[in-house]
Amino acid sequence: MINGTASETRPVLDQQIARPRQKHKVRLSKVLFYLVLSLFVIIYITPAIGVVLTAFKSNAEIAMEGLWKLPHALRFDNFVDAWINGHVNTYAINSFKVTIPATFFSILLGIFTGYVFSKLSFKGSETLFIFVIAGMFFPPQIVLIPLFRFFNTVKLYDTLWPMIIVHTAFGLPICTLIMRNFFSTIPMAIREAAIIDGANEFDILWRIMLPVSLPALAVLATLQFTWIWNDFLYPIIFTKSDSMRTIMVGLISLKGQYSVAYGVQGAMSVIASIPTLVIFIFFQRYFIRGMTLGAVKG
Repeated sequence: MINGTASETRPVLDQQIARPRQKHKVRLSKVLFYLVLSLFVIIYITPAIGVVLTAFKSNAEIAMEGLWKLPHALRFDNFVDAWINGHVNTYAINSFKVTIPATFFSILLGIFTGYVFSKLSFKGSETLFIFVIAGMFFPPQIVLIPLFRFFNTVKLYDTLWPMIIVHTAFGLPICTLIMRNFFSTIPMAIREAAIIDGANEFDILWRIMLPVSLPALAVLATLQFTWIWNDFLYPIIFTKSDSMRTIMVGLISLKGQYSVAYGVQGAMSVIASIPTLVIFIFFQRYFIRGMTLGAVKG
């Protein structure tokens, strides 16, 4: 009986000893995870910190003390110089004129195509869907020369229209993919019930599908606005006059008389990052949910 009792209590003792070890391993893995995550965060934000510090320093202070030391005083001269002499207002207005309509039209077209591919399947729709999505893997650099010649022929070169058209076209695949996968998570029975009640397809899309697709729309608005706002390639290819340049291209035009105006460039970089930060903060509570629901088919 004593041996039997000992053999029965031994697994219990082993489990009691193993539980603290498991908890210790879990805590250790969490600590390592957060350490690695913190390391990546520090590496990622270090250049941004350098830009912010540079924005509040004079060129003489940057030359003597470098980029990484704290400024002796908060100087806003670089921001004033960037706004007045750097033509930030003109560049920012051009960026808004390109970003807002290109974001709106790409998402609007993505809503229509995503709804059709998810709820109105037809013969060959899967092939057509793959053809549309293939645009995500299409290198934009290989079409620069044909597009340059086309826009020059139709007298749209050195205007804002080429950027709007190209960004709308290249934004259509990702917008279609996310909206199609998001609409696919909505049961077909809801659409069928609406049709029985006399609703047409536009009413179903406008009154039923769109109100519940706010997370997906928030993801697209954030991604599209950020990508288009930060674009450098198309503005520098399709424009030549300074009055048509966007804010990212305007950054390279900020030079001093004898050297690069690092402080003014830093100030302009800070100003240029504000709209994208505002957009992300505005949509952040929908962003993670939208990425989960819109990017993964349920």
